[in-house]
Amino acid sequence: MVITPESKLSQEVLSWRDISMDSVQGTETPKDPAKGYIALLGWSINAIKAAQKFDRRYIVVAPDWAADFCAANNIPFMAWDFERLNDRSLEIAEKLKAEGVDVAVPLYEETVEWSGAINSVLLNNPRMFGQSILFRDKALMKRRAQLGGIRVGIFEEAYEKEDVIRFMKRVNQTLVKLDGDPDDPIHVKAFDKAGCLGHRMVRKLEDIDSIPDDEYPLLMESHLDGWEFAVEAWVYDGKIKFLNISEYVTLGYSVFVPATKELESWREAITKQVELLIKTFDIQFGQIHPEYFVTSDGTMYFGEVAYRPPGFKAFELIERAYGFSAYQASMLVFDPKSTKEEVDAFFPREVVDAKGYAGCFGVYPRRRVVSKLEMPKACIEHPYFESHELAPPAEETVPDRYAFGTHWGLVFFFGDDPIKMRDLLKSMEELDFYI
Repeated sequence: MVITPESKLSQEVLSWRDISMDSVQGTETPKDPAKGYIALLGWSINAIKAAQKFDRRYIVVAPDWAADFCAANNIPFMAWDFERLNDRSLEIAEKLKAEGVDVAVPLYEETVEWSGAINSVLLNNPRMFGQSILFRDKALMKRRAQLGGIRVGIFEEAYEKEDVIRFMKRVNQTLVKLDGDPDDPIHVKAFDKAGCLGHRMVRKLEDIDSIPDDEYPLLMESHLDGWEFAVEAWVYDGKIKFLNISEYVTLGYSVFVPATKELESWREAITKQVELLIKTFDIQFGQIHPEYFVTSDGTMYFGEVAYRPPGFKAFELIERAYGFSAYQASMLVFDPKSTKEEVDAFFPREVVDAKGYAGCFGVYPRRRVVSKLEMPKACIEHPYFESHELAPPAEETVPDRYAFGTHWGLVFFFGDDPIKMRDLLKSMEELDFYI
């Protein structure tokens, strides 16, 4: 891919230059032509910076709006609209193949299906596209898990409001609820969105009216009382090479890595479940992000699995805790030219090689009207506080929060005690960051 010389760039384009990037400073790691050529699907500055410090050739495949930034910073770039699904959808695979690219790595949820389609061409493996559909469609995902003998809760698809009403009544009938007993809640989720997007907990039948028509069809699930946590696993040749357990403090608010000793005590059982998941979904390589529940009696339930980096900057937390780049790790296990020896040498030992505990908290305004960002002293004066990415409010009225909502930014912490980290992250929920 040709890099446009600086002399041919306009001042408007050059205004996007980031002088901290290796590609600008001339300090980019030399690329080994004997190793794989990686296409990064989507947009992540941290993934690009990691690629520049890695020995693989890379190219960024992102929408047109990224073109100027890439040109200004000497980043190999190919434009593609990931929302455009039509008869030309495989054109990007042919373009990348002609460029000499070996494999495509998805950076966020909406590019997972594209990576499956592209890699089915680049790796001459048509089944990869069908496999990617399983990672995108939560209902198909749950059925595949059931076929593999993985324990899941009760679930069904809903195409209209009456389906949700019927499902909730049937779940509570199954639980032998009596008249006057509070209903057990259910969860509804978008078929193909990431994380908490489109995720709602329905506690009573009246809540169903608040679901907009444009969110259908959706997945309905029974509620599981238990300890929810996430896993980030890097897979090479069908085997786990590194498995991190991320401990949720409050779902949608906070997470830290590695986990407490209490959750880490489940590592052997968790590893067996992830191995069963890899076998069931026929995963030969790549990075997966499954979520599980452990109930009070020790039963483990599968929630869902993603074939891309997790949210809440978990890759950045893992790098802070362990010192290796999780983005480079993904490029390594996706690369068909990587060797077993190279992969084995890349990863540290789980838990014991961690330098400390890294956590983050997602901030949601607690007030209806706000005028400014003010970092609470209890946050910034805590010895574990490191940084934040919060910005002043763009408007005073806080938009209504639908479903689980989207946080306004993350606050990052690092320390040596997982219990202190857990308690600190929990305490952040009582603080006002926007006043």
